[in-house]
Amino acid sequence: MATADHPLLERYASREMVELFAPAARVRLWRELWCALAETQRELGVEIPEAAIREMRESLDRVDVARVAELERELRHDVMAHVRHYGEVAPAARPYLHLGATSADITDNADLIQQRRALDLLRRRVVRCLAALREFAWAHRGRPTLGFTHFQPAQPTTVGKRAALWIQDLLLDLEELDDRIARLAFRGFRGATGTEASFLELFGGDARKVDAMNERIARRFGFDRIVPVTGQTYPRKMDAALLATLAGIGVSASKFGHDVRLLQHLGEVEEPTEPGQVGSSAMPYKRNPMRAERLCALARHAVVLALDPAWTAATQWLERTLDDSANRRIAIPEAFWTADAVLVLLHDSAAGLAVREAAIERRLRDELPFLLA
Repeated sequence: MATADHPLLERYASREMVELFAPAARVRLWRELWCALAETQRELGVEIPEAAIREMRESLDRVDVARVAELERELRHDVMAHVRHYGEVAPAARPYLHLGATSADITDNADLIQQRRALDLLRRRVVRCLAALREFAWAHRGRPTLGFTHFQPAQPTTVGKRAALWIQDLLLDLEELDDRIARLAFRGFRGATGTEASFLELFGGDARKVDAMNERIARRFGFDRIVPVTGQTYPRKMDAALLATLAGIGVSASKFGHDVRLLQHLGEVEEPTEPGQVGSSAMPYKRNPMRAERLCALARHAVVLALDPAWTAATQWLERTLDDSANRRIAIPEAFWTADAVLVLLHDSAAGLAVREAAIERRLRDELPFLLA
């Protein structure tokens, strides 16, 4: 309790999504990329001893966190601290680690691998939400209920038809996720300014070998596309598009959450409640829509986070500027954690929605004379 925690990590996001962006997972990816780079360079003719490759592989998980922190304080560079430490635990590999590469060759590709894995997880979450809502919509497809426009009584609809609106929003998100996953490209190894100059020198000017190196490494990590042109980093507009997709999930979840809050106020539909749940410290009998309120709060954060990468992309200078780094470390993991938390909550609510038929019939009956007038 003496130190601050992060609510997304401690309270809301799933362990599975949190671990995808944990430091251990990130460092493991960096080391896998260094191994893949050295192995592929060796396959294409660079003289790297087999013993060096073997030692790199055997030392993938030999990470001394305290030693890395010490090196980073000295070097003021996180990637070089890890390169130095990797060389300490795999001394035979030291001369061949990071050969021809710049930091973004490692960090950007690792980020893209993380993002694709996280997108796959979000896709599974959306499908679960759709399944729960489909079951609810089908069960109540014939239940007439008063429709509302401007939150004023309007023509009747059905409970199932209203749920179909929530389903349609999530189907749009699913299409967007599928498109984002299909279009996500590997950055590749491009050197300091994206010209591949260091790798061309390594391969004696043979551009075909540089292309082959990038294609082979991309395939190793499951990518069939490579970003066509980069500066030192992949285009930060890719991050803006990515977080816009995650913000779309927030939009859909917020619409669902607000509708449930309104319907619970009317007494027509209620989110699930636990047996010992307390509505208020002063009024414990209250049935507050706590899940829906939390859902709306987190969804708002998912929407707002889309602004960060948009501004980052809009203000990058020439081949790159480092003012993207600190922002991306915060905005991108938070966007995934928030979208994950939103979908977990949405499924939890959708799977337990209760329909109060008597209240629905009473309101419809009361308003019907005015609707027929």
